[in-house]
Amino acid sequence: MVKFSQQLQAQLVPEWKDAFVDYCRLKKELKKIQFLNSNNSSSKQPQNDSFPSAFLSCLGKVSLFGQKCRDRDTIQVHRKLASSLSKGDLYETELLEQFTDIEAAGEFFGCLDHQLNKVNQFYKIKEKEFAERGESLKQQLDFLIELKNELKRQKDNREASSLDPKDDPSISCYISCGVESNGKAEETGEEQGQDSSADEPDKNCKLSTGLSKSDEMERSPRRIRRDDSSSRSFSSRVFNCRGKNLRINIPLTTPSHTFSAIGNLFWEDFINQSSKKGSPRGFHVKQTKLHHAEKMIRGAFIELYKGLGYLKTYRNLNMLAFVKILKKFDKVTNKEVLPIYLRVLESSYFNSSDKVVRLSDKVEQLFIKHFTADDRRKAMKYLKPTQRKESHAVTFFIGLFTGCFAALLAGYVIMAHIMRMYTKQSYNTVYMETVYPVLSMFCLLFLHLFLYGCNIFMWKRARINYSFIFELAPTKELKYREVFLICTASMTAILGVLFIHLSLVAKGYSSKVVQSIPGFLLLFFLLLLVCPLNIVYQSSRYRFLQVIKNIVFSPLYKVVMLDFFMADQLCSQVPLLRNLEYIACYYLTGSYKIQDYGYCIRTTHYRDLAYAVSFLPYYWRAMQCARRWFDEGQASHLVNLGKYVSAMLAAGAKLAYEKEKTMGSLCLVAALSSAATVYQLYWDYVKDWGLLQFHSKHPWLRNELMLRQKFIYYFSMILNLILRLAWLQTVLHPNFGNIDDRIIGLFLAALEVIRRGQWNFYRLENEHLNNAGKFRAVKQVPLPFHEVDEDD
Repeated sequence: MVKFSQQLQAQLVPEWKDAFVDYCRLKKELKKIQFLNSNNSSSKQPQNDSFPSAFLSCLGKVSLFGQKCRDRDTIQVHRKLASSLSKGDLYETELLEQFTDIEAAGEFFGCLDHQLNKVNQFYKIKEKEFAERGESLKQQLDFLIELKNELKRQKDNREASSLDPKDDPSISCYISCGVESNGKAEETGEEQGQDSSADEPDKNCKLSTGLSKSDEMERSPRRIRRDDSSSRSFSSRVFNCRGKNLRINIPLTTPSHTFSAIGNLFWEDFINQSSKKGSPRGFHVKQTKLHHAEKMIRGAFIELYKGLGYLKTYRNLNMLAFVKILKKFDKVTNKEVLPIYLRVLESSYFNSSDKVVRLSDKVEQLFIKHFTADDRRKAMKYLKPTQRKESHAVTFFIGLFTGCFAALLAGYVIMAHIMRMYTKQSYNTVYMETVYPVLSMFCLLFLHLFLYGCNIFMWKRARINYSFIFELAPTKELKYREVFLICTASMTAILGVLFIHLSLVAKGYSSKVVQSIPGFLLLFFLLLLVCPLNIVYQSSRYRFLQVIKNIVFSPLYKVVMLDFFMADQLCSQVPLLRNLEYIACYYLTGSYKIQDYGYCIRTTHYRDLAYAVSFLPYYWRAMQCARRWFDEGQASHLVNLGKYVSAMLAAGAKLAYEKEKTMGSLCLVAALSSAATVYQLYWDYVKDWGLLQFHSKHPWLRNELMLRQKFIYYFSMILNLILRLAWLQTVLHPNFGNIDDRIIGLFLAALEVIRRGQWNFYRLENEHLNNAGKFRAVKQVPLPFHEVDEDD
C-alpha cells in the first residue's frame, strides 16, 4: 500500500510545493512524541490493580446517563486577528490536558498551527489573484463582444451598400462601450502576494457574482502604465472610447505582427499630425486583429480555469493531509483531538470559501457560450484536456526493435570490420566519403533524441513540470516511451537498409541504384517529417518544424522557452548539419552517378556554404538573445549574446587553422577557444544551472536541489568541464592507431551530444525552481485591451 506522503508528493502542484502542508515535518514531530511515549511506558513498572480499583476506574469512565465520557477539553484552538490584514485570521492551539510530554505536544501543535496559517494565507492570495484575473477577463470579453458586434453591423451595412463583401472589414471611429483593465492581473504571483488584502472579500469574486455594467462603470478605473521594456513587444494602437484612451496590444510573435507594428507606427504618426490640424481622429480595427485578440482572451480563460483547478486540488490535498496527521496523533497519544481540530479546519478560510468554485463555474459558462457556441463537449477538450493513455504495445515494440537493432548492429560491425571499411587503409574510400556521413548523421540525431527521452524520464521522476515550461499540449506531447520507440524503430530501419547496402557493395555492385540507396533513405525520413497524413505523431512533427522555422527566422519571431532550448540543441549538432549539407550537395548535384565525392570539397561555393553552416546555430542563438533583449530590455541577454559570439570566433579560428596549419593560427585557436570555454562554463554553472552559489547550504551548489544525492551535481560539473575541452583534439591531434579520423570525429561529436543531454536536465531543473520560487503554475497570457492615460 502506498503511503500518503508519497501520494501527496505525486499529486501536488509541483510549483506550489512549498505552499502545501509540510507533511513530512509533521510526521517527524509526531515521531518525537511516539518515541517519548515509548520510553516513558518502558520506564514505568507494571502494577497489578485489584478488582475493586479496576471496577471503580471503569465506573469513572461512565457518565451519569450511561454514556462513555469523551475528552472534549483536550485542546482549544484560538483564533486571533493577525497584525497584517493580508494574512487574515491566525490560529493558535492551547493544550488543556496534561500530555505525556507537554513540550513535544506543544511543538507539534505549534507546527500544525503554522501549517494551517500558511495554507490559509496562500489560498487567500491565490484566490484574490484569480478573482482579479477573472474580473479583468470578463471586462476584456465584454469589450471584444462589442467590437465584434460593431464589426458585424458595419459589414452588413457594406453589403447593403453593394460593396465587395470579400474585403477585410474594419471598425472605424468611436465604439460605445466601457472597459476597465485591471493592472493586478498582469503582475506575477509574488507581487500579488505582497499586495493582497482581505478587507474586500466580495470584490474578489466580481465575475462570479455577475455585477451589472452600470455598477462596474461607477468604480474608479485603474490606469495601466506599461514600461518601455514591456511595450516594445506589442503592436499597439490607441483610440478613444467614452472619454477613455484604450489600447489594443497584439504581441509581436510573428513576422507579420512585427511588420504590421512598423506600419502602425507610421500610421499613428499620420493620425497624430492630422488630429493636430483639427481633422477628426479615426481608428480602424481589422478583423484579423480582432481574431488575434480573441485567441489571446481564449488562452487566458483556459489558463485561468487551469489555475482554479490547481487551487481546488490544493484545498482538497491539504484538508486530507491535516486529517491524516491528526488521526495519527490520536493513535499515538490515545487522545481525541481530531473532532476538535476538524471543526477548526472546516471553518478555516481555505475550506469554507466557495469563491473559487463559483468563479470556476462562471468561467466554464462564459467559455462554452462565447468560444464554442454552446458546445460543452468541445469546450471541455480545451478546459480539461485528457492525456493519452500509455499502451503496453509501445513497451513491447520498444523491446522488439531494441533486439533487432542490437542484432543488425552486430552484423553491420562484423561485416565492416571484415571489409576494413573504417580503417585508414580502407580500399573502399567512396563508401567512407558517401555512406558513412549518412550513418553518422542518423546516429547523432537519434542519440540526441534518445537522451531527450532519458531527460523526460528523469524530469518526471524529479517532479519537474517540463510540459508547463515548454508549453506542450498534454494531449499531444511525447512521452519517454514514445521517444524510445521512435529511436529504436528508426535505427533498426536505418541499420537494416545500410546492412543491405553494405552487402551489395561487398558483392561488387556499384550501379547508380545501389549508390543512391543512402540518399533515398535520407529522403524517406525527410518526407516522413513533412508528411501531411495523421501518422507517426503528426502533431509532434509539425511542432518540431514550427520550432525550426522560428529558429531560422529568430529575429522576427518572439522567443519562447522551447525555441531557444531547441536552438541550444542545434549548437551541439554542428557535425550533423555539416554532414547534411555535404550529403545534399553530393546527391543534388548528381555526383553519386559517377561517384565523384570530391566535387563538393573542390567547389568553392559549396565549401564556403559548409563553413557558413558551422556558424548558423550560434548565429541563430545570438539573434534570439538580441530579440529577447529587445522584448524584455534585460542586459543579461546581451551578455548571453556575447557567449555565442565568442563561440563563433572560436569556430572561425578552427576553420582557419584547418586551411593553413601555421603556428599563428594555432595560437589563435588556443586563445579564442580557451576564452570561449571559460565563458561557456561560467554561463552553464551560474546562469543556466543556477549553481556555484557561495552562500548556499550545499557548498558550491544551490539551496534547492531536486536530486537527493549531491555528489551527482559535482560529478556533472566535472564532466561538463571535461567535455567542454573536446576542442583540444583540434590542437593536439592525438594518434589512435589505425582508426579512421572520421570515427574519432563521430566519437567526439557523440560526447558533445551527451554533454548537451546532461545540460538539458539541469537547465530545466533551474527553470522549474525559478517558477516554484514565484509559485508560477499557470502561464500569464497577455490581454489585448488596455487603458492608458492621455499622456501616453
